[in-house]
Parts: sequence; C-alpha cells; structure tokens
Amino acid sequence: MNKNIKLFNSRYRQIVAIIFVLMAILAIRLFVVTVLQHDDWTAKASDQNTKTIQTSAPRGNIYDRNGNALALNKQVFTVNFNASALSTEEINSSSLKLINLLIKNGDKYTDNFPIKITDSGTYYYTYKEKIKTWLRKQGFADNLSAKEAFSKLCIKYKVDYSEANPEQRYTAMETLQTKYNLDPPISVKSMTYTYDNELAAFLEKFGFEKDEIKKGVSAKACFQKLRKNYEIDKSLSDKEARKIFIIRNEIATNGFTRYIPIKVASDISKKTIAYIEESGIPGLEVSSETKRYYPNKNTAAHIIGYMGSISESESKEYVEKGYSASDLIGKDGIEAALEEKLHGTPGIRKIKVNSSGEYVETLEETEAEKGSDVYLTIDLDLQKTAEQALKRAIASAANSSSGAVVASDIETGDVLAMASYPDFDPNIFANGISTKAWESVQPENERDYLAPRPLMNNATRTSIAPGSTFKPITAIAALECGLDPNRYITDRGVIKYGDREFACSAWNDYGGTHGNETLEWGIGNSCNYYFFCIATGKDWGTGASLGYSQKITVDKILNTAKQFGLADKTGIEIGEFTNDLASEETKLETYEIGVENYLYINAHKLFPAAVVDDYDKLKKNMETISGWTKDNPDYEEVVQLLKEKTDVKKDQIENVASTVKFDYFIQAQWTTGDQFNLSIGQGDNAYTPLQMANYVATLGNNGVRNQVSVVAGVEGEGATKKDKATDLNLKAGTLDEVIKGMKRVCSSGTLSGVFGNFPVEVAGKTGTAEYQAIKQPASEVKYVKNRLGTLNAAAGTSVTWSKVKKTMEKMMEEEPERYSTEDKTVDDAVIKASNYKITQGMIDSGKGGYDYNAWTIAMAPADNPKIAVAVLLIQGGYSSSAAPVAKDIIADYLNVYGDKKVKTTKTDIDGTNKVQ
Repeated sequence: MNKNIKLFNSRYRQIVAIIFVLMAILAIRLFVVTVLQHDDWTAKASDQNTKTIQTSAPRGNIYDRNGNALALNKQVFTVNFNASALSTEEINSSSLKLINLLIKNGDKYTDNFPIKITDSGTYYYTYKEKIKTWLRKQGFADNLSAKEAFSKLCIKYKVDYSEANPEQRYTAMETLQTKYNLDPPISVKSMTYTYDNELAAFLEKFGFEKDEIKKGVSAKACFQKLRKNYEIDKSLSDKEARKIFIIRNEIATNGFTRYIPIKVASDISKKTIAYIEESGIPGLEVSSETKRYYPNKNTAAHIIGYMGSISESESKEYVEKGYSASDLIGKDGIEAALEEKLHGTPGIRKIKVNSSGEYVETLEETEAEKGSDVYLTIDLDLQKTAEQALKRAIASAANSSSGAVVASDIETGDVLAMASYPDFDPNIFANGISTKAWESVQPENERDYLAPRPLMNNATRTSIAPGSTFKPITAIAALECGLDPNRYITDRGVIKYGDREFACSAWNDYGGTHGNETLEWGIGNSCNYYFFCIATGKDWGTGASLGYSQKITVDKILNTAKQFGLADKTGIEIGEFTNDLASEETKLETYEIGVENYLYINAHKLFPAAVVDDYDKLKKNMETISGWTKDNPDYEEVVQLLKEKTDVKKDQIENVASTVKFDYFIQAQWTTGDQFNLSIGQGDNAYTPLQMANYVATLGNNGVRNQVSVVAGVEGEGATKKDKATDLNLKAGTLDEVIKGMKRVCSSGTLSGVFGNFPVEVAGKTGTAEYQAIKQPASEVKYVKNRLGTLNAAAGTSVTWSKVKKTMEKMMEEEPERYSTEDKTVDDAVIKASNYKITQGMIDSGKGGYDYNAWTIAMAPADNPKIAVAVLLIQGGYSSSAAPVAKDIIADYLNVYGDKKVKTTKTDIDGTNKVQ
C-alpha cells in the first residue's frame, strides 16, 4: 500500500513539475511577444488587414509634328459594384436592378458569365462554342485537340515547329501572332485550349472539385447548382437569374478581395448616372476613369497602332514589369513600340479591411503618374491627304483593293505621311475587342497572299517587285562603272538569249522601238532594251562593248541597291518586314521547289502506286531529284541518276530527265538572263514602299542615306537620336544624270499626263511589276465542288462529290500530317477519285491570276528636292494609276496651289509652343 502511495506521489510530482515548466515557458514567451516584440507583431497584424490596390495611370498622348492630337485619354464614367458588407439577398437584388437598368438605357456592360441559354431552353458553355468556331474558321475539323490543332496550324502557315522541341512552341506561337496576325486560343505551355483552361478555372471558382470537372459538368447542372448556392428567388426565370450571375461571376473572380469594386460598365450614359446617384441601390458606385481615344478614327491607324489584352506569351514579361494581368497594352505601331514610355506609373492606394475582406477605410493614397507624351514626325493634314488620295486611286483601279504610300523628308529621312489601305479604327480596340470587331479586321481570304488585310501595314510589311522604279539603281551602277550617259544605244526591241526573248514594252505592245537612246531618254522612255545593254556593258545590237572602266555584274547592281537601303530595315520605330536581296541562292531554292511541285503534281504518272501512296517514299524521291538542281548534271547523267537513285517508272525516265534538266536545272543557274530581269526590277527583287521612299530620298539627298524615323521625340527626353547618316560617296555628276532622266519621265514620259503642267518640276519614275501566281479561292473545297461538273467534262469523267468527299476523308485519316485540312486535301482527292484523269492544271485553270502591281516614285522640287514619295497599288494595273497619289501629296506639302494655310506654331517635345 505504502509502495503504491509513494509511486503515485512520485508521478504526481513529475506531472506537476512538467506543468510548471510549461507555464514558465508560456509566461516567458508571452513576455517576449507582448513586451520585447510588441512593435514587430503590431506591424504584422496591421499588414494582415492592410491591402494595396494599384490604380492605372493614364497613357501618354500621341501628337503629330505640329501638336495635333492623334491619341488621347478620354474621361468616361463607369459603374462599379461593391459587394463589401452586402448580404446575399442585397447582392442578388442590386445585380438584377443594375443589369436591367443598363439594358434599358442601351449601355454596354461586361458579360463574362460563360453559360448561355438559347430561346429553346438549351444551356451551353460559350468556351466550347468558341473552340469549335475557331477550328472551323481555320478549315479544321471541330473536334481536334489543342495539340493537333497547333501542329496543323504550323503546317498551314509553314512555321517551324517540332513536338520534340518544346521550346520551339513559344517561337512558333510568336511567329503566328506577329507575322500572321493570328491569336490561336492555345496554351503552348500545357498544349491545351485556353478556353478549356478558362472553363476549368470558372468551375473551380464556384466550388466544383477537380474530379467533377475532369468527368465533366454540364452547363445546365452548373447553372442549377449556382441558383441553389446563391439562393436565387424561385420566382425568377433562369434568364433573369443569369443577369445576377453576370455580377456574381465578377465578384467570385475577385475572390477574397471583395474590398475591390468590380467594373460592370464603362462610358455609361448620363441617364444611367443620374438614376444610380438618385436611387441609392446598395453596392452601386459611379466613378471616372480614362479610356484610350483616337479623335481622327482611321487616320494614321497603322502608324499609331492599337491596344489589346496581355496574351499568355506576354504575361510573364509584363507582370514582372509591374503590370496588372487585366491591363491593356500596345499591340502594334507606336502604341506597342513605345509601350513603356506611354504606359505611365500606376498609383498606389492602401486600405484597411476586416477579417472578411471587406473595406474599412483608406490609409494612404499615391496618385498615378501619366505616361510620357510622344510626338511623331508626320503631318496630320498631309496624312489625311495621303489616305484620301490612296483610297481614290484604289477605287479607280479596276482590280486593286489595297496599297500604300510613304512620303518622307529628303533632308532628314523623317516620315511625313504613311498610309496603308484598307485601314481600321483603333477605337474598337480601346477597351479590348469583341470577337465580332476582331473578325471585321481580318482578311476575307486567308489563302490569297495579296488579299486586303486591314491590320497589315502595307507600307512597312508588304514586299513587292519594284518594276521599272528600280531602273535608276541600274543606271547608278552603270555610271559608277563608267557608262557615258550621252552615248546612243539603238533600241532594237528584243534581245534573244538562249531560248528566251527579252523585250521592250513597245516591242511587246505593238512591235515598235524607242529608237536611239541616251541615259536621259532611256530612263524617260523606260526602255528595257537600253537597260539590258547598260546592265551588261554591251550594245546587244552591234555587239560592241560600252567601254566601262569597271566590269558591271549582277553583284554590282545589287550592291548599289543595298547602298540605297533596299536590302535592309530602314530603322523606323514600328515593325517592318524586309526580303533579302535577290541572289543565286534564292533563285536556286525557287527552282528546287519547282522541281518538287512538278514531281508531286504528276506523281501518279511518274511513280509506281506503292510510292505515290507512301508519302515518305514520294517525298524522298522528290528531295533526291530536286537536290541535283545546283549541280545541273548533263542530260545523260540525269537519266542514269534517275535509274539508280529513284523510283521513277522506267517508261517515264526520259520524260522526267528532259523536264527537270531543261525546264528547271538549266533555268536555275545564275545567267545573263537574270541580269536582264534584275536590271528592270523584275526577278527576285522585292521591296516595301517604305524602303522605296527611303531610296528616293537618298537620291534627292545627294547620295546621303538617313535612318528613317516616325518619332520626333518623347516628352522629357528630347528629340529622337538617330544613327549617323551614310554618305554613299558616289562619283560627281552620277545622281544629276539619273535625276535628269527622272525629270524626263515627268515632262514627256509615263508621268507627263500627271506632272506635265504641274507648277513645280518633279523627278519621278513609274513601275509595273508582275506577280506570277495562281489566285487561291477562300475555300478550295467550295471551289472544287462548284467546278466538279466542268472538271468532269474536261477530263471525260463522271466523278461524284460523294466519292470525292469519301476519298478526302480517307486520305486525311491515313495521312493526317500531309493532309491537315480539307482545303489541302480536296485537290488530291478529286484527282485520285478520277483515277488521275483530272489534273492539277485543270483544277487551277479556273482560278485566274493577278493584275500588275503599280508603282510611282517621285521627288520635288526636282532640282532641290524636299519631299520623296513612293506609291504602291497592289494589283493596280498600269503604273500611271499610282501617280495621282504622289501628285496630291506633293501639291499639299509644297502648297503649290496656294490653298493651304501656313502653320505659324509648332508644339515641341516639352509641350510648349514656339514660333517656326
């Protein structure tokens, strides 16, 4: 007994001792926390109920060179919904009243709730419909996975992409976005549709478990659960309930930040403002904000650019810079190029919230700082003149529907006006763009390279052969090599070289010639024959040398073009695309592709069925044969190679050898014929209107090439600093002789009808450039289907559309990589379905080609040039069609008719006025 009592007492004492130790530890800790660390814990407690809100900064304004506004910030009123401290019933009631009010007064409001109800009572997620709509627009089946769709999209636009190289996804996506103005709804990080990701996030936001989401939650089931969760009055219809969910969805997006009001509608009417202020509906607030506003609408749209949401590929970059994910950023033009300067510094507002995340009071507020203003080099009045003149010229040309013009200051290289047509109104992007508005600025025919593209700046991104406007370059190269500008060369109409003829327009049109030509008259008459001679240093009529001190070559001509900036980017601040100079390599690549196309189109005739039906084998054969183009083996060697290295049918070997040797291998070689073509601006020459304007400005600036700029300066930073001008160091008199010829063009040549009686002497040149390609219809499937009867008649067949469709489906199923879309498959399907009696040539025969592209370049006054102009009418036909545009711009800029008010003030970069 005593032993047990002792044991009990011992344990009791141990327990008591432990309790006392723990109490001592707690007491010490309490002393440390409440006394020694009092200030630290007080600060942390304060941090837990103090929140920071960023307020967006107004963007900097954009002005022209004279201080005329191009992009401003418009003060608008918004209605916000503050759910803080409201009960469920109050939120529902206020939400319904607000949406009904906005509908009644015709105000647009944010509706991101992704469940819609049809008139027939069907519920559906908008995300799923968006995926199907996008896939159909691309010509894809509407059940493709994101991975399949992205792969097919890269194939469609010939963008490098390999599933084996994940990093290449981002580069491919960037190319699709920037080069082709596409915005695929695909997350390249996870290879899922962004719409599917948004749907999953939406469901998670409203309490659905991941397992439920994975299995699938129907739109109706989701809707009914939300009705129950948010205690929606049973007397309300589902369509009325949906109005409540529009607000509920935005509140849920805010999560625990209920202290931040949600913006429901922007730029609301005075009627709505008055009602909200008088009605006292709980939770509704009216506030003001700035909205991007372009007062001149479409004017200078391609220079200014437009605003848009931050894309997934951009989010990391911009969030790291302090942007909010919901911010709009510049997507093109100056808005994009100078985004960081225009953006400004967000304001900071510190507020106190309670444990429920509800607003209590404002503790501190820092005002946002407006972005820097930007001043452009363009003149708004001249810009309007350029745009109106371009639009008129395009409307007057039979087949043209797009074009561009650039006018630049010859002394500085600054852009005075830059117009591209068709254009767009950047105001539709100011608060983010709707699907309908985005569709309105997309090309009607994606498959047509020359189809009008409203968002495409043709002045900086469309490269076209310059035609005869290139001839001054050839003349300069010849003069630098020792051409006597006064030497007569007799135009004999045509030069026969090999099996080809190179002729003058006079010879082609009516069998005539220009007679004896000097350089002045050669340029003035745009005589091809004369330029064939000076480009090769030989009078092809007499066979005599032109006595140059240096040998003239293709490289000499192309290097001269490079000196004048026709191979490089101009340095302009906004985006531009340029082509490489013509070269032996680019010509070779073109003909290698030509060989493969010939073999592919005639594959069923040239190869056994086992090869035709196995694309990998066929492709290997095509690449093997096209690979011989560079070496240009003898005919007999080609025959032997075909026998040993390919699967070409024995009875077709001589046919293939003859075709590839004489139509491709020989033609692919760099010859005097290329020198002829390049000398008159044909062949692989291709330049943008901006490059052409800079080339003309360099001509007029005595051979000094400036960096092109469209930004005069930025507020607080001063004028734009440009690279030092490049002096081409041409021989004395070279440019004088060329300009003399360009003056002749305007006095008695192709520009005499426009500038012959013009009050100011102008130096110019026209150009008519071919674009040899087959015009592709918007839908190859519809085209083939509509012409199937004609094709059957031509081939003596009776193929039905049902058979073509079945053949097409089978081909796409068996070779999905090769046949990624119906448009890419239907031609081969109809050929195969006809047992190869219908040919590709028959299919293409009804498509037609392109009209000539019309160019005019000009500078004035001719003897002391101040302004350079380059005009391009895509499919404009005769070159003279573009000339009136140049005339109107020069007349306006030089005020030749005295009908223009002289400006006396100019707004400088610091925002003050000064007398000019």
